[in-house]
Amino acid sequence: MERNLLLAFLLMGVVLFLTPYFYKSQKHAPEKPARPNPAVLETPSASPVVAAPQAGRSLQTPAPIAAGKEELFTIETELYGIKLSNRGAVVRSWVLKKFKDSAGAPLELVSAPGAARTGYPFSLVFPDKEPAVNVNEVLYSAQPAPGGLGIDYRYSDGNVTVHKIFRFERDGYLSQVSSEVMQAGAGLPHLLAWRGGFGDPSVQNAAGQQKTVFFDAASNKLNTKDAKAAKNGPVNDYGNYSFAGIEDNFFAAVFLPKASAPFDIRTVSDTVPGAADKAEQPRAGAEVGGGAGNQFTLFVGPKDLDLLRKIDPRLEQMVDFGWFSLIAKPLFLIVNWLNDHLTHNYGWAIVLVTILINSALLPMRLKSMKSMKHMQALAPQIAAINAKYKNVGLRDPRKQEQNAEVMELYKKHGVNPMGGCLPMVIQLPFFIAFYKVLAVAIEMRGAHWLWVTDLSQPEHMAIRILPIAMIIAQFVMQKMTPTPSADPSQQKMMMFMPLVFGFMFWSASSGLVLYWLTSNLVGIAQQWFINKSMPAPAPEPVATSKKSGGRR
Repeated sequence: MERNLLLAFLLMGVVLFLTPYFYKSQKHAPEKPARPNPAVLETPSASPVVAAPQAGRSLQTPAPIAAGKEELFTIETELYGIKLSNRGAVVRSWVLKKFKDSAGAPLELVSAPGAARTGYPFSLVFPDKEPAVNVNEVLYSAQPAPGGLGIDYRYSDGNVTVHKIFRFERDGYLSQVSSEVMQAGAGLPHLLAWRGGFGDPSVQNAAGQQKTVFFDAASNKLNTKDAKAAKNGPVNDYGNYSFAGIEDNFFAAVFLPKASAPFDIRTVSDTVPGAADKAEQPRAGAEVGGGAGNQFTLFVGPKDLDLLRKIDPRLEQMVDFGWFSLIAKPLFLIVNWLNDHLTHNYGWAIVLVTILINSALLPMRLKSMKSMKHMQALAPQIAAINAKYKNVGLRDPRKQEQNAEVMELYKKHGVNPMGGCLPMVIQLPFFIAFYKVLAVAIEMRGAHWLWVTDLSQPEHMAIRILPIAMIIAQFVMQKMTPTPSADPSQQKMMMFMPLVFGFMFWSASSGLVLYWLTSNLVGIAQQWFINKSMPAPAPEPVATSKKSGGRR
């Protein structure tokens, strides 16, 4: 039983420490078919806020078009604060007003240190043929849109002509972006890039959490790729995708095509400093488009299930609850409902759900405790069998005889040696489910509870109260729980397990530690009740024989 408990603890350790650093590699999209001649995507219906550039018409301007100096243009909506520069016609800053960073300021999605090296969002990338001028460094002529919710950027040197359009909504997370490049009167295929870092820099393993994402309509499947996929160079996927872009745990910037036509998404790996820790790490970047003219609806915002569902139900799949989604998603919905209708606090909602889970497991716990108490009563006889085979090695055939005697003893008294492990094994799926909910549910990000400022992060203090309280509660429960083994070394080893747990949970999210602490507190109350109502049976006498007596 001790071996199986240790295995359960090791599994939890794997979940806590290794899961954020390993990602399942997605299969590459089917081989890219021959691309048709570059052409501007046709808009199925005229948009009231964006007039898409038309290849060969609006851009055929013989006279040069450029600005004399660099200028910043600021867009302010109820949800965004966006700064654009006419140098390269790019986005320098994209702030989400309703979400805070670790310092309490509005969250910046653009990583300035990384983007300064790779190019800012909406820089142009030319996979086949570079234009005669670096269009990401030239100064564009800027024409703000009526109402201040957009801007038109134009550049021309008489040979190379570029037109970019940005339009934003005052109270929504959707915007419109289009681009067109011409050289010598011919369209020049290009992609729109977001590289150098994206999203929340404070999450655990922030660089590893950034991935490109695209939804393949043909296979009805969401695909993701991290920086490792592009470690040997850019990886290109081409298909009829419903959306494509970049994401992290809680936020996404994805392009939704205006026309049902195939396009490219290219995954790149950039080793750049982060916005928070400044560490040089590989970070995934996305390049989307591929036509001489590209037109997209753009979603930049939180991966909120309700919000994503309203825009496009397929976007919901970006909120990945993992292998245990059958438990994790209902668990999230229950916690969310309790927060909205009863507790009005996600921390207390987690406490209440934990109490409900442990109450539902009480009958199983009673059965487990009964089994452990019976094993405790058999401890003297188990010790006698072990003494009988004291010098028998693991490979000695007599070791099987020892195991057979022990199992026969269990069978005789109707004891299941695995019974004590069953509650722990049943808890594992809920443990992993809570881990995933806290890792991907945007509602948990920044959710507070008492002194905890963010349930999705470890406590922001040198001495973390929740893990220490959890260690103490674990020791108390360990002392109250009957120990079936008579081996003092095994008992001493088990008393170290609370410290092992404390080490494992020290850097875990506060919500996960709160769940386990509450489980321990409920377990202490249940164990007190069980010990009062179910006294330990008297130890079974050790059977003696002449044979065994002679050996001793």
